Amino acid sequence: MTYEEYLDEVTTLLTEMFNMSDEEAIKLVMRVQAADFFTLHDDLPEMRTQERAERDAKTIFEQHRKSHTSNPSKRSAKSRK
Repeated sequence: MTYEEYLDEVTTLLTEMFNMSDEEAIKLVMRVQAADFFTLHDDLPEMRTQERAERDAKTIFEQHRKSHTSNPSKRSAKSRK
């Protein structure tokens, strides 16, 4: 699949596997793309497989979940005061 198709597939998997909204999944994929998560995927077409997309979706979701667990939002902090 092309690089763009791969990103679309990871986005779709995030919505299907983790019940994320389309908007949230798109923002998350754009964020990790900007952080160079997919750099090798762009250079190496053999990395753009369905199996890899499923693994990447899981990895991205886990990283996202951990970052939200360890960094409570400012709104949450305000409500605790």
